[in-house]
Amino acid sequence: MRVFVTGASGHLGSAVVPELPSAGHQVVGLARSDTSAAAIEKLGAQAHRGDLADLDVLREGAAASDGVIHLAFRHDLMINGDLAGAARADLDALTALADGLIGAGKPLVGTGGTAMLVMGGIAGRPGTEHDTFPSGGYRIDAENVVADLASRGVRSSIVRLAPTVHSSLDRYGFITAIIAAARRKGYSAYVGEGTNRWPAVHTLDAAVLYRLALEKAPAGTRLHGAADEGVPFRQIAEAIGANLGIPVRSISPDEANDHFGFLGSFAQLDNPTSSAVTRELLGWTPTHPGLIADLHEATTSGPEPRGRPSRIGKRVAVGSAR
Repeated sequence: MRVFVTGASGHLGSAVVPELPSAGHQVVGLARSDTSAAAIEKLGAQAHRGDLADLDVLREGAAASDGVIHLAFRHDLMINGDLAGAARADLDALTALADGLIGAGKPLVGTGGTAMLVMGGIAGRPGTEHDTFPSGGYRIDAENVVADLASRGVRSSIVRLAPTVHSSLDRYGFITAIIAAARRKGYSAYVGEGTNRWPAVHTLDAAVLYRLALEKAPAGTRLHGAADEGVPFRQIAEAIGANLGIPVRSISPDEANDHFGFLGSFAQLDNPTSSAVTRELLGWTPTHPGLIADLHEATTSGPEPRGRPSRIGKRVAVGSAR
């Protein structure tokens, strides 16, 4: 296929874009700057200039493709507290991309999050791909938009990603932010007993999942990008503390926002997530290190070539303050 990818130069895109040609696909990546275009071309793809606000560019890119993978999101707005603005931008982008595909039976793979399972009220058990909700917040509403495209001639699917997509390719994600908080504060923290669980997936395993979804996910499918079903947050904090050589301590819910910043509520999320249906449906078999093994893995160089084990350990030791 000729595949149009938004967010092609980002964390996930830097793994998804090389994954697609390995299966014989051609990739066109949306590039919002000369720097992004150069990064996309270095990954072996063609750059298509524009950004999420260029809705005509999105429609044209989708219409000229055999399928679309939508990875881009206005994380800058989310981090600055404007989730509503980021949500509007994402829904507008999804609508424009769909306009270029409707009635053609072509695939569109969107991106959601397993956290929406908690927003929808799932508690006390792992969430599954069969859990759906008529409404309940941005992630749920956006997911339903994608799923409903199945009735309009689009082979749509949505990948619900774990909040922890980890590897050395992750420069600005949740784990990087938690590491940065620990460095600033001088200790690694968890909230309360730290028994709340986070699912996790390695970036390179997630890239394979997106390719499989593009190739064969049935229309209207919800998929789970979760290799680790649920890692207790205390274990995450302990792994970070051990690698940084700093204390690990419990903090109260009232202290969470001060310590974790915009992740204060996420750090308390109990979000165990099963991916059994996804694995059986698509034959997806994660092969890369789990989150705790990844955090403990020491390295001496930068990001790994695609397909090699992660080097998140180096980022723990010398990672950015972002």
